[in-house]
Amino acid sequence: MNIFGPVPSRRLGRSLGVNNIPFKTCSYSCKYCQLGKTNKLSIKRKEYLEPEDILKEVNTCVKSLKKMNENIDYITLVPDGEPTLDINLGSIIKLLKTTGVKTAVISNASLIGDDSVKEDLQCADWVSVKIDSADTEIWKNINRPHGKLNLDVITKGLLEFASTYNGTLVTETMLVHNGNDGFASLTKTVEFIERLDAEKSYILIPIRPPAEASVKAPSIERLVAIYKLFKGKVGEAELIMNNEGVDFSFINNVEDELLGITAVHPMREEAVEDYLSRSNSSWQVVKNLMKRNLIKEVNYGNEKYYMRNFSAISSLKQQS
Repeated sequence: MNIFGPVPSRRLGRSLGVNNIPFKTCSYSCKYCQLGKTNKLSIKRKEYLEPEDILKEVNTCVKSLKKMNENIDYITLVPDGEPTLDINLGSIIKLLKTTGVKTAVISNASLIGDDSVKEDLQCADWVSVKIDSADTEIWKNINRPHGKLNLDVITKGLLEFASTYNGTLVTETMLVHNGNDGFASLTKTVEFIERLDAEKSYILIPIRPPAEASVKAPSIERLVAIYKLFKGKVGEAELIMNNEGVDFSFINNVEDELLGITAVHPMREEAVEDYLSRSNSSWQVVKNLMKRNLIKEVNYGNEKYYMRNFSAISSLKQQS
């Protein structure tokens, strides 16, 4: 399933997600990633799905949601990989805009040194770029980038993009305890973010199960101090420390839609229960999916999360 939601987004309101990249195909393998380790590290842009096929599926979904009086604030390219790896990204965004709904892209910005990537992102109404650190060694440790990526090329590309982009540009920085939360390196990172003149800088912490169990959020005291550092430099900053809620929409196929959401968005037990209630389904749906090894239960931070079982998918692909 390429389309999921709408899901509640802490930054975009009600977001209809578009998954345009094969699972865990990315240019980074971030140690905090909620979807686990990247199984295909790549920086080569290529064609994955036909843009017209994506539009057809989105249009079907949008029409169904309108009949149900469900609101959509954005159609968001937020796959379980890096969206700019799709060489058809610009074409996809242009087609999606024909729906009349605003478009958004959430990117790790790793390929923004490529002029074609900058051109494609120009088409979107809202773009989020990841900047976890402006220090090369910390960047490598946190984001685990493809070996051919260069942080200087990325930062130069970000500055060029920010100077010409006419939509809403925001940044996001994921903080990891004893990773990128030191004030010396953070000051360097914030000073770079300041140069982008983004509309808002989001400061995030790992609230879903990370790829590496050692990943922890900084202390509350440290977060408050970091927030003050951001506010003193970039002005408009927001610290996101909470889950997004339970307002996940159901359309017509509970199993397919649950698999679609959890492929890119691990769901808390409370959110799954609410979703099943909306679809007039029981917890047996989850039990069946777990029995078929399609989703798994993960405990993290005193919460139970349900997410696609990517390790099982990988095993099946290797056996086929």
